Amino acid sequence: MRRRFLAQASLAAAAIAATRSRPAAAQAPVEIQFWHGLPQPLGGQLEQIVAGFNASQAGVKVVPSFRGSYPETMVAAIAAFRANAAPHVVQMFEVGTGTMMAAGRAVKPVHELLSEAGVTIDFNDYLPAVRGYYQASDGRQMSMPFNSSTAVMWYNKDHFKRAGLNPEAPPKTWEEVAEALKKLKAAGIASPMTTSWPAWIQVEQVSAIHNVPLASLGNGFDGLGATMQVNNPLMVRHMNNLIAWQRDGLFKYGGRDNAPDALFPAGEVSIAMASSGLRSRITREARFEWGTAMLPYYGDVAGAPHNSIIGGASFWALNRGPQGGRNAAEWKGVAEFYRYLSNPEIDAKWHMETGYVPVRRASYQVAKSAGFYEKNPGSDVPIEQLLRGGEMTPNTRGIRLGGYVEIRNIVQEEMEKSFQGQQNGQQAMDAVVQRGNAVLRNFERQNRG
Repeated sequence: MRRRFLAQASLAAAAIAATRSRPAAAQAPVEIQFWHGLPQPLGGQLEQIVAGFNASQAGVKVVPSFRGSYPETMVAAIAAFRANAAPHVVQMFEVGTGTMMAAGRAVKPVHELLSEAGVTIDFNDYLPAVRGYYQASDGRQMSMPFNSSTAVMWYNKDHFKRAGLNPEAPPKTWEEVAEALKKLKAAGIASPMTTSWPAWIQVEQVSAIHNVPLASLGNGFDGLGATMQVNNPLMVRHMNNLIAWQRDGLFKYGGRDNAPDALFPAGEVSIAMASSGLRSRITREARFEWGTAMLPYYGDVAGAPHNSIIGGASFWALNRGPQGGRNAAEWKGVAEFYRYLSNPEIDAKWHMETGYVPVRRASYQVAKSAGFYEKNPGSDVPIEQLLRGGEMTPNTRGIRLGGYVEIRNIVQEEMEKSFQGQQNGQQAMDAVVQRGNAVLRNFERQNRG
């Protein structure tokens, strides 16, 4: 009723304003505030897309604003909502999804937004691993997918040749990776392997690829009562392998998040597991032949490999704050912006220019028809990996845990203790479960309806 009243009031006000203006005068466009967390050059490329939307029509003007890193943008949006000054749209990284899902009236679900605005977007055409991450348990779309990535294995072909390895046949299993690391070390490579985003790639991705739960209740998709389950035999085994490889000089821990990204294009390591979005930097900086391969899996785990999961971010529509919502014209403006973003031509251009994956199958075909994958070998590896293994399972569709930003930091802290020789893999994963569950229970208490 209140929404209907606001919409009617808005329409009435617009009608009165129209009668008082000169017939030839154009009405001012509806302004949509859009906060994002992409630094340059990606931020500039995103803002070019926004400029393209603004130029494509006269009724809506999206005003982009960079608000710092993803976590900083998240904190800023929450504070703005509490002050009744939230932006219409905020870019939220994937680990904030559980928190946004539990935000209640702060969020305007995309399925509701589009329905009310009379705008249709074919989410069935979106890659399952992308759309599924941002859906409610009943399949309804909650946020607008945009910049999605996944993790892949980058490898130095020159180093492979030096070590007597086939540069056109990168290792597929962790067992093959271990053998390759030994040969690379023997060939004089000081640090054969590293990983960026240690928690995302070496815990979350490894769990999904082997169809092993990161947490109960479908990794949190099925309720707030989920518990961490990373102290399973697979993850303990993998953590112990990483510890041993570092001890033997086969693996270099380069820091948290994307801190190790510079090591591979600089030629310091032979193998790097990092975001697919690193492609543009590698292309720009590497002075050697390199290749792209799918993330490895343990060959003795039944059913492996499955699909990897996404990283990146999606766009969430927000109400103004606790004191009020938006009018129909504002929501319509957001819906039209989303419609523009869903255009396969726009998505394909973003994919080809940035290294993020195309979020739609139609966008993939646009890039394919343009000859992009022939000209850029390996650039389709992330897409094929997201589609690998057939139907997604409750363990491979993504992560829906409240407070997961804090939990991911806990994972990194416990991994670092292991690499410093303070604990083994079992102790590290047990600590993640204990500390992570405390975060989950606190989040559950705060958000249980």
